[in-house]
Amino acid sequence: MEEPPVEEEAPKVAMGEEEDEGMASVVNVEEERRKRVKAMKTGEMRARVSWTLVLAAFLAFPPFQRERVEEMGFGQIFRIERMRVDPALTQALRSRWDTEASAFAFPWGHMIPSLENVSRITGLRVYGRAVSGYTYPCYHDLAECLLDLPVERRSSLVPRVALQESLGLYEAGKNAGESEDEYLARLARVSQRELASEPRPQADLDLRRFLVLFLGRLLFATRGDTVHCRFLPLLEDLGEVGGYAWGAAFLAHQFDGLSASEQQTSTSGFYPFLQVWAYLHLPALGRGDLTRPGFVPIARRWDSRRDTRHLVDQLERLQEVIDSYPYLDVVWQPYLGEGDEGQPWLVQARPYFGRSVWLHALNLVLPLNLFLTRRSLGLRQSVVEFPVWDRFRRPGRSFRGLHDRTDWRERAREQIENWERKGKGVRSDATTDDAYLQAYALKYGGKVDVTGEIASLRALLQSAVQDREAAQRQTAELRSELERVRGTGAGGASSSRSAGGSPSLMEARLAGAVLRAEEAQRHLEEWDRDLELSHEQAMTLQSERDQLRIRAEAAEAQVAEMTRELATLRVQRPPGDQEEVTRLRAELLAQQTLAQGLQ
Repeated sequence: MEEPPVEEEAPKVAMGEEEDEGMASVVNVEEERRKRVKAMKTGEMRARVSWTLVLAAFLAFPPFQRERVEEMGFGQIFRIERMRVDPALTQALRSRWDTEASAFAFPWGHMIPSLENVSRITGLRVYGRAVSGYTYPCYHDLAECLLDLPVERRSSLVPRVALQESLGLYEAGKNAGESEDEYLARLARVSQRELASEPRPQADLDLRRFLVLFLGRLLFATRGDTVHCRFLPLLEDLGEVGGYAWGAAFLAHQFDGLSASEQQTSTSGFYPFLQVWAYLHLPALGRGDLTRPGFVPIARRWDSRRDTRHLVDQLERLQEVIDSYPYLDVVWQPYLGEGDEGQPWLVQARPYFGRSVWLHALNLVLPLNLFLTRRSLGLRQSVVEFPVWDRFRRPGRSFRGLHDRTDWRERAREQIENWERKGKGVRSDATTDDAYLQAYALKYGGKVDVTGEIASLRALLQSAVQDREAAQRQTAELRSELERVRGTGAGGASSSRSAGGSPSLMEARLAGAVLRAEEAQRHLEEWDRDLELSHEQAMTLQSERDQLRIRAEAAEAQVAEMTRELATLRVQRPPGDQEEVTRLRAELLAQQTLAQGLQ
């Protein structure tokens, strides 16, 4: 007897497989969620402990050693209050980073942390020699000579425990019931017993070990629990350390950390910098509390706001808030009302502000493309050619990947010279951001996608609102000035007229300027209304497309169901059911045609 065709069971098997796949997908998503949370919490704890350890060693130093650290330009970091890590905020920002442009790609355009941000937020020096020199495949001999510590062959990593213990940081773990301040005080007391109390060769050894810990575990921290010593060649002459632009190197390291995979959830580098940057530029995110106004550097003013929600929920919510962030709440120039009091480092740093320049941190040579964010300088953003990948990216994600002795001052000579010239000043002749915003929406929103068109229209609408408000202010100022001139000249007007004179030339010019300003304002209001109408039409089109997609999906589901019914009837139909099969086949063809048309 012939076996029945297998089509009869196919729908049931497919449904079972779909259920199994759906269950497995849910399990995988939940497992990935747990791993992500664990990684974020681990990175948070590591960053917090690293700061405490480095601060304890600094506080344990005798006064003359602290003065040396101050002279190197690192002292301001140790005045910043220990801040709560906000891994959700860091991860939300990282998800917006465009590695090619070395910039955040937000719905309203590019934004980039700048050298002025580094200088004002952290107090680090962004002026001086580029942090460049030799990198080696192995630091074994150099570490033995300058640190008196073992380093594995073919490695740039110092054993963390050996380094900490060389500074007297024994039993670095926090005791049960011990507060953060008690923990810090205990570590500092224990460390103080091991450190040299007067200037001598041992003091230089202590200071180099401290700087390796500070640079490797705090300022230029990387993934994992290791401490790199690739900056060690620059620490040989301690008197030269303060001549390097460590703040610029720190910014390059931040860019590199933001370029890492979104799967990397650990906090890279001195984490308060990015958090405070977000507090200043995106205040509506509500992630920081201004608790000590007026303190400098600016990071001292802020505390991270506590959020008790699940970390993944925080991240998802932050990403949603950024997507819908009010454009007019973006703060492009947070330092307009800031003075320079108590910040002497700003005097030498200021010539580097507002310039596009290459940043150097040994094998990291990355561009600061400030020409993409002219609005942060109070200028209109002109349309630009968006940057593409360049050949000076780091050779590998691991420092162990540097297998050759390399002189980065020679390999990146052109970029070193660019730094020495302080890069290139940023200028703009544009009177509107429209062309840039249209190009930006095409690049990041899609050329034919309605969503991209909506993003472009929203950006243009925001720009038009700003132009209209500026025109209103200008018109009001001109009217006020015209009234003042008319009032001032009223007393002498009759004598002028009796002598056959005419209204003053100033009054005539002002009257003409008011008329032109009012006309420009009317044009801007019309442009504003046209953009609002276009935006509404685009939103309607998006809604209609969504409805069509839903109908198409429903039609596809009906096609699938009818296909299964036909397969069943082919196997089970009695001789008289041919008419039913014909009817179903006709309906199937009609639904297929409808689905294709809707698509």
